[in-house]
Amino acid sequence: MSDRERFADRIDAGQRLADELVDRGVDADLVLAIPRGGLPLGRAVADALDAPLDIVVASKIGAPGNPEYAIGAVASDGSVWLDDEVVDRLGVSDEYVEREREHEVQVARDKASRYRGDRVAPDLTGKTVVVVDDGIATGSTAIAALRLVREGGAERVVLAIPVGPPETVAELEGVADSVVVLRTPASFGAVGAFYDRFDQVSDEEAMAYLDAED
Repeated sequence: MSDRERFADRIDAGQRLADELVDRGVDADLVLAIPRGGLPLGRAVADALDAPLDIVVASKIGAPGNPEYAIGAVASDGSVWLDDEVVDRLGVSDEYVEREREHEVQVARDKASRYRGDRVAPDLTGKTVVVVDDGIATGSTAIAALRLVREGGAERVVLAIPVGPPETVAELEGVADSVVVLRTPASFGAVGAFYDRFDQVSDEEAMAYLDAED
């Protein structure tokens, strides 16, 4: 993998993503980043598109015994998306799904409340919304987030990401009106493999991007 195929860090990825959106003539009324890792990129995109930055929160539902392997995700409004094929293949019970759904929706709601503080969630009605994250693997969190934005009344929803596997990007193209992605490598392991630095973003650091100005 050449240096240009990798991203130095989330700031570099955000700047490249912002440049691509500008080159494509994408306009936005609002940019929504998926915390925590999406916020450094969301800041760069929002500044480039001269749009307000806010958040859209979803939390993945992990497989039994393997919480890092997503079988679905739940958004902060309680809506849930499940990968039915994976659920069936792993034999995941309805009881497990419901228990994890209840837990993860509370996680998502708590995160949304913590990040926004006293700020009211933005009105999405009739708006063009760009949803930003630092990359996708299974796409479960992105799907839940996109559906939340759509159900919030957005007229047009664009997903902007630096990297994702082709099959997941194709699936997301059926959920968003448009997907802008910089890299779609056929051989895909983890999102972090495409970054030189992919340190965990703290809540404090992530929230600071919401208050930052260009």
